[in-house]
Amino acid sequence: MLKIFSRTLVLITGLSLSGLVFAAGDPAAGKDQSIACAACHGQDGATGLDGTYPNLAGQNEKYLLQQLKLIQSGERPILLMSGQLTGKSEQTMADMAAYYASLPAKTGQASGSDEDIAKAQQIYRGGIASKSVAACSACHSPTGVGNAQAGFPRISGQPPEYTTVQLTAYRESQRSSDEYVGGMMRDVAHGLTDGEIAVLADYLQGLN
Repeated sequence: MLKIFSRTLVLITGLSLSGLVFAAGDPAAGKDQSIACAACHGQDGATGLDGTYPNLAGQNEKYLLQQLKLIQSGERPILLMSGQLTGKSEQTMADMAAYYASLPAKTGQASGSDEDIAKAQQIYRGGIASKSVAACSACHSPTGVGNAQAGFPRISGQPPEYTTVQLTAYRESQRSSDEYVGGMMRDVAHGLTDGEIAVLADYLQGLN
């Protein structure tokens, strides 16, 4: 467990000092470029067509730009996003990221039992030592807002369906967009069962 936390600290420190290189975005320009995005993610950036669509509003700018670049390059393949970013410059994507980051984040409410919420809270704040699962809060903060400087995403307020799909994809190594942090999410998710992912996803929806 100490090894994982040490690795997490090194990654956070390194990213905080060096940062991910990204262009500064203009929210006003990004709003114009994001008109088509509203069809799937909602006018407010947080009302998707269904629970498998992520809330973009309030997500940190650096993370959003990183993911847009990965989707555009095909490194993070998302069929429904295919073609949406074709021809867009890095500056345009930076503007889009800045726009969504400027919108107010949406928070829901956990619907699980007190027992499930307590279990999820323990995993989120303390990890699972017996399975070498590091605490989520180490990178995503106690309130789930992430670490904007390091490019770690806000995970609070996301639809549980979306979070479940993403954690499962990391666990099964079907998503590898965590390469820039040394595959950290795959390492963490590898130790989570379906049940643990389910209670975490529900808990995160209401975390603030």
